[in-house]
Amino acid sequence: MSEKQADPDMKGWLYKWTNYLKGYQKRWFVLTNGLLSYYRSQAEMLHTCRGTISLHGAVIHTEDSCNFVISNGGTQTFHLKASSEVERQKWVTALELAKAKAIRQMESGELPLGEEWPLYIQDEDEEDVGDAGADDVANTLKVLTAKLEDLRTCHDLIIKHGAALQKSLSELEVLDGSTQDLTAKTKTVNERATLFRISSNAMINACNDYVDVSSTAGRKWHRLLQHERDQRLRLEDMVEQLARQHSHLEQEAKEQMSQAMPPDAQGLPAKTHKPISQPPVTEEIHSGHSHSDDEEETEFEDAVEELAENFIVHVNTAQAHKRSSSNVSQVSEGQGVGDTVSASSSEGEAQDNTVQVIMRKDNNTDSSYSLSEEMASLNGSQATTPTEEVKQPNGRPKRQRRTRVPEKPNYPINLWSIMKNCIGKELSKIPMPVNFSEPLSFLQRLTEDFEYSDILDRATQIEDSCEQLSLVAAFTVSSYATTAVRTAKPFNPLLGETYECDRTEDLGWRAINEQVSHHPPIVAQYVEGNTGWSSWQEFAMSSKFRGKYLQIIPLGIAHLEFGNTGNHYTWRKVSTTVHNMIVGKLWLDNHGEMEIVNHQTGDKCCLKFIPYSYFSRETPKKVTGYVVDSEGTLKWFITGMWDEKIEACRVISQSLRGGKPVYETGPPKVLWKRNPVTPDADKYYNFTELACQLNEMEELICPTDSRNRPDQRLMEEGSWDEANAEKLRLEEKQRATRRRREAEAEQAAAEGREYPAYSPMWFRKETDDVTGGLIFRYTHEYWECKERQDWSRCPDIF
Repeated sequence: MSEKQADPDMKGWLYKWTNYLKGYQKRWFVLTNGLLSYYRSQAEMLHTCRGTISLHGAVIHTEDSCNFVISNGGTQTFHLKASSEVERQKWVTALELAKAKAIRQMESGELPLGEEWPLYIQDEDEEDVGDAGADDVANTLKVLTAKLEDLRTCHDLIIKHGAALQKSLSELEVLDGSTQDLTAKTKTVNERATLFRISSNAMINACNDYVDVSSTAGRKWHRLLQHERDQRLRLEDMVEQLARQHSHLEQEAKEQMSQAMPPDAQGLPAKTHKPISQPPVTEEIHSGHSHSDDEEETEFEDAVEELAENFIVHVNTAQAHKRSSSNVSQVSEGQGVGDTVSASSSEGEAQDNTVQVIMRKDNNTDSSYSLSEEMASLNGSQATTPTEEVKQPNGRPKRQRRTRVPEKPNYPINLWSIMKNCIGKELSKIPMPVNFSEPLSFLQRLTEDFEYSDILDRATQIEDSCEQLSLVAAFTVSSYATTAVRTAKPFNPLLGETYECDRTEDLGWRAINEQVSHHPPIVAQYVEGNTGWSSWQEFAMSSKFRGKYLQIIPLGIAHLEFGNTGNHYTWRKVSTTVHNMIVGKLWLDNHGEMEIVNHQTGDKCCLKFIPYSYFSRETPKKVTGYVVDSEGTLKWFITGMWDEKIEACRVISQSLRGGKPVYETGPPKVLWKRNPVTPDADKYYNFTELACQLNEMEELICPTDSRNRPDQRLMEEGSWDEANAEKLRLEEKQRATRRRREAEAEQAAAEGREYPAYSPMWFRKETDDVTGGLIFRYTHEYWECKERQDWSRCPDIF
């Protein structure tokens, strides 16, 4: 460490470690009179100090280029981080000088500001040897140097007092025997002997101190050396193990590739395959040029010059021409998650077949292949559908909507206070603070699925059913665009809570959502577009907590129907996993397989959301898929990223090479591309522009609308403490209503009367004509009631 002299008194910004949820937080630190204090801001220096540590007896050591730690023996420890290495060195130097000054003041009895310094006892045995650094060595050398100076001082005193004692003894020997002189000389000898004894004792104590410090430092350095040696051995073992694993994986991959390679296509990375005799159901697409080394790149002797990219498609043919069991609603009929898992596993046991896909790079290969102009022009433009400028029915111009919400306040999360409030309570009654949420209800979050509804508007103009299905597939993927950065939990809707979103004047659609059941929680939704499409779904989910991550399995089916063609599509959402639930930064991954079925024509689209894996070469967040017609013929291939874009290419021709089907396609066209994210979106919950507008207050809405929910509104405005109190009140009110209904049901049963079950306001439970299961169907009464402002059926839930 540099010995540059600096002013011991210093102040400035540093980052202080708080907890695993908040991490390092910016704090204002002030160093004065041997005390290091910190505040949340400079203004707090006048009234509130958040913490203080005494440097006398403290240990200061660095961890890396910017981090350093201050500890006073276990009672207090500050983990700090500077903005740069130079800034850290300035602080460490200032802290060392302030510590040395404090020690000198204590030894001389000059206590600053009348404070009492604690004894300087440095317990080296309790220090983490892994945290020792150059500052520890320099500090130990300073202590040893000071002890050596003490030894020299004691040595000088012994010589001085020893010489005086020797002189007195000599004078005593030559004394002539006078009693008075003898008494005086004896007294002088005793005084000088006492001084000599005191100096000798000081010398002995100084030697003991020096030996103690030396032995303590020696043991510490020995432990440090042993720690470094053990760490090196562990790292060597890890590197050796990784090298063995890498070699084993390489050998296994080469063996698998050599088994899968046809004789005329050596170097093509593929798995075991058979010629396709049935239409595919599931697939996995690998880009041949992105995962092969130079010496393993595919070479085709008969390939045309237009070839730009090669794909290997793994398909499952076991379930060809069969309707998926996912067409039955698990929510309405109460089907368990276990059925879904077992079905998936049985499908996974089916034998895979491999086909090869060759993608052209020439756009003018075949006019029949080209996408329609409307579809090809899709480039992920703003979610608003370009429509003509019109006025509202009342003659007023279109309203100007907000583009952002108030910024998220930086409120710390006190985990102990949360846990303390949970002691002795039932799990269902534990209040979840709004600190973990975003100011949107799940009803509003579900409405965000239609941010890119312009894809559906363009799909209505497509006559080819398979081409239209590829657009529907892109639309289903677009609903996951913001999940990668939206880790906060939306508010759980209350039973009977609704949400309307009328964007017919700008986006070309309107939606109505309702919480139709509380146990289990089920949301019903109906959306209708100006261009003739309509969509409805009921959404519920099952969750599995695995310690480090939480898996969310959506239940229920989404429907989409185009009025002009009668094409009726259904699909089920894929699973979502929330990682780092206990420690670390939360992040989401969407994974699983999705089958989209056109019940009008029998066409199918199979999408696979590839899960993240540390050992996989697949690109994270990748989506692959394809479209087959009712005969099982491959028509389209789909690939992309669920948080970036989706592309599709039409199949032009099919041939056989070495007994393996080869499909040639045209160049890919972008079906959907995510809107650019605002640079400062993290300041307001990473909301998109549509998300910012969902909770904007509107006139003449239903009393049960999510915009009227007080706790959610208070959170959006930044009043989180009031929002937590209001959230608790709403939850208690909902429980009281449930207890009242249960009591009334028991009384009716005792009297032999039939007690009516809870009935939603705008949806009715009916049998679905397509799937055959029970579904909450929209009654088409909401917008008429809104025109009349007839809310008589709405309960008081807020």
